[in-house]
Amino acid sequence: MVEVVVFDVGETLIDETRIWLRWADRLGVPAGTMLALIGAMAESGRPLADAFRLVRPGLVLEEEIAAWERDDPHGLRVNFDADDLYPDVRPALDALRAAGYRLIIAGNQPVQAADALAAMRLPVESIHTSDGWGVAKPDPAFFAKVTAVAGVPPARILYVGDRLDNDVRPAKRAGMRTALLRRGPWGYLHAARPEAAEADMVLDGLSGLVAALGPDAARPGGGR
Repeated sequence: MVEVVVFDVGETLIDETRIWLRWADRLGVPAGTMLALIGAMAESGRPLADAFRLVRPGLVLEEEIAAWERDDPHGLRVNFDADDLYPDVRPALDALRAAGYRLIIAGNQPVQAADALAAMRLPVESIHTSDGWGVAKPDPAFFAKVTAVAGVPPARILYVGDRLDNDVRPAKRAGMRTALLRRGPWGYLHAARPEAAEADMVLDGLSGLVAALGPDAARPGGGR
């Protein structure tokens, strides 16, 4: 029985399109080029940072992000706000809470992402980032921390994300149930692979999550 649903952030809760478009402006390339390179990284399994280095060879990502902050201290830059939230997120979280599930956010994000998510006042009990924990997916230690903050056995946790490599497979190895979302470049590509069958469920969005959990949706304590 699932008691706790844990959500990834990028392309699970947050539409990252505006971030990539700002990167295109920053690096001086057409938006379509930037988006195509990101898709190519997803298809080939290369690190996302390689997309930026293809545009600007020799780029040191951390230095560029620091320079960008100096140039535009009040802009969003690589960050996000409530306008980037996928439209199905709030209704889905509300429905899950009404069904009695505990909700947690935990993803590979910089520390400031926790503040951005907290400002959205989503109906979750806690928010965690890889930078805040000092460990990132797919490291097993990340999912050990997820289990610790959830406070229940891994088998009672559903981890929801858009990637097989960072989300579904390591969460399954940790003993959790998993949901793979078909959105964002990784989500669509990974859902089309045979390995997607390793996920307990493959969804087009969050709106059907309560129904997809089946009998678990009628848990005692629903409506809290």
